[in-house]
Amino acid sequence: MTGERGAAAAQVGQLPPLGGPGQLPAERLVAPRVPVPGPVRRRLAEACDQVDDAPEARAEAGRDWWPLAVRWAVAGLVPALPEVVARPRTLEEVAGVMAVCHDARVPLTPAGGRSGVCGGAVPVFGGVALDLRGLQGVQDLDERSLLAEVWAGTSGPDLVEALEGAGLVLGHWPQSLAISTVGGWAACRGAGQASTRYGTLADLVRGATVVLPDGRVSRLGGHGPRAALGPDLLQLFVGSEGTLGVLASLQLQLRPRPAAELRRAYRLPGFAAGLEACRLALRAGATPAVLRLYDPAESARHFGAEQVDPEEACLVVLDEAEPALLEATAALLDQAVGAAGGQPGDPAWVEHWLASRNDVSALVPLVQAGLVVDTVEVAAPWAALPALYQAARDAVATVPGTLVCSAHPRPTRTPGPRPTTRPAGKPSWSRPSGPGGP
Repeated sequence: MTGERGAAAAQVGQLPPLGGPGQLPAERLVAPRVPVPGPVRRRLAEACDQVDDAPEARAEAGRDWWPLAVRWAVAGLVPALPEVVARPRTLEEVAGVMAVCHDARVPLTPAGGRSGVCGGAVPVFGGVALDLRGLQGVQDLDERSLLAEVWAGTSGPDLVEALEGAGLVLGHWPQSLAISTVGGWAACRGAGQASTRYGTLADLVRGATVVLPDGRVSRLGGHGPRAALGPDLLQLFVGSEGTLGVLASLQLQLRPRPAAELRRAYRLPGFAAGLEACRLALRAGATPAVLRLYDPAESARHFGAEQVDPEEACLVVLDEAEPALLEATAALLDQAVGAAGGQPGDPAWVEHWLASRNDVSALVPLVQAGLVVDTVEVAAPWAALPALYQAARDAVATVPGTLVCSAHPRPTRTPGPRPTTRPAGKPSWSRPSGPGGP
């Protein structure tokens, strides 16, 4: 799953433009805005070399890939605008900006690549947007212990490239790899596409340097492979989404570049049978990097309605490890699929998945055409999944204008998988023509 830079970047697409040169778009969210007075701006400029209040910088820092924000952008609206954007390039600058904001009681919203889809990077109350992408690069690489200390603003492709040169991988492959940052992965407690083998980002973080709201710097974890010292403050920050402080750098657990690869595709007689095949495989000890099950609707969309039966679910498997381990994994998979009533599928499905798995380039054109497209992720135990899947689809189907609601579960290394439901449909409201729209 290496070599991501060019292909991933080409598939992301672009957010709709906002306003013209030198113009500020209107704000969509209604909330009290906290100004940044002149004296505070001067202190910020003393703490950080790059402090920007240009309209273009403020507009871009006022949104992320939240589907509602994408829709609002079509109408020329931004969720909310910061007063200024600070772009620190050192740990000292991060601490300085945070200390100034803390002292002046100015809200601060940290952000990386702004690839999130929940509006977490939106500066709802104005104030300062802290753009952390200037903190870039691998600070230290311990090839013997398989550990790397990485600045939080390092982009996914840059980290992949740096590790490839040393014959190493992190194993975290989010769909947003091309536009996201290491700090964002940790702040949002991300789970990548290969998490069944490598684990989620929370499993891969060994330590972190954090900056607290008042500008103090603290080191959490990173002292050894294990500690029995009471509450794990590191894991408190992983997933905190900037509410407790800023993750400035992270120590990450690495793996050697895999020696071999396994690819499998299967057909299952329905979504419930596919879930059972996945459950049996993991229960037997198989942990392939990718274990991606598509329900009948997504199977037809991905692989062609003429290639799969209307009620079939398609299972795509990709693993990477030592050959002996892959051989055992393949045997366990074949056994689990057979027990669930499945049979081999088209091996070309795996190649298709690899080529298209990060492709969200159609999102903006669909929104511009008036469609509403969103993804909802939930985590549940195996016993609850069939009923949860059906209940979610039934509920979405009651929304006027719904075109399709489909799902694909992605098991992690924990006992239960993370099913993802993708509803899409025509909006049940009219297209907005101004700030009062949806």
